[in-house]
Amino acid sequence: MNPFMKAEQLPIYQIKVQGKLNEQWSDWLEGVTITHDWGQEDARVTTLTSPVVDQAALRGIMNRLWDLNVTLLSIRRLDG
Repeated sequence: MNPFMKAEQLPIYQIKVQGKLNEQWSDWLEGVTITHDWGQEDARVTTLTSPVVDQAALRGIMNRLWDLNVTLLSIRRLDG
């Protein structure tokens, strides 16, 4: 990644996991924004949205979600 890239130029990722993840995990998950919705069959879904500096940082978030033993529903890049 270009060290001169501004935060607003970083790719934004949206990760959805099954269940309700407490907002207090935001800092531990590298400052992601945590929101909650209802998914299919009225199941709770947590959406994590964050700019990600590079693929290593994305993997770090994914590893932490693995450590929490949550079920990954989707991951997508929102821009470009």
